[in-house]
Amino acid sequence: MTPIKSKQSWWKENKGFLLFVGLMLFVRAGVADWYYVPTGSMEPSIEVGDRILVNKIAYDIKVPFSNITLTSHSAVERGDIVVFNSEAAQERLIKRVIGVAGDRVALINNRLIINGASLSYRRENDKLLEELPAYLHEIKLAGNPTPLSSFREITVPTGHLLVMGDNRNNSADSRVYGFVPKEEIIGKATSVLYSLDNQNYYLPKLQRTFHTLI
Repeated sequence: MTPIKSKQSWWKENKGFLLFVGLMLFVRAGVADWYYVPTGSMEPSIEVGDRILVNKIAYDIKVPFSNITLTSHSAVERGDIVVFNSEAAQERLIKRVIGVAGDRVALINNRLIINGASLSYRRENDKLLEELPAYLHEIKLAGNPTPLSSFREITVPTGHLLVMGDNRNNSADSRVYGFVPKEEIIGKATSVLYSLDNQNYYLPKLQRTFHTLI
């Protein structure tokens, strides 16, 4: 068999697989991806070991493998859970959006005040619920308050977001790394694909499978 025929034969035999791999890379680069959560900064909404589905076209469409935006079609909203490549932290992070451009945000003893209005907080059974506009979600205040439990009112600048973890006393977020530039946003976290229990031989947590995030 000649080298040319050998290459043609190899391509014919592997074309389907190569096209599948190429399609998967394209989808993960530009449409949807999954993100492994290694820390508890978003507990109880997101647990350690969760594999999160990230919608990369929730807000805009980018050139694959880049931060170049081709078109924007939806605004990031307060309460959204976003995944972003933080230049300040030098790692990929997942946090909840608390403030968008123009918002005035303050935190007093772990109680948020946005544009002069204090958010509503209430307890249901053992859960502490925080109500952002259109988003009622659980937060965690484990341990004693920290120096990050309060900050004076700040205004979110144009083109940036203020993000925080739901595990308020155990999260390095905008209180540590500052505002998040919108161009760092990879996409919106929408659901848990599956989760493995790191404390129990990495067995699957079936109750977390396809769990919807808000």
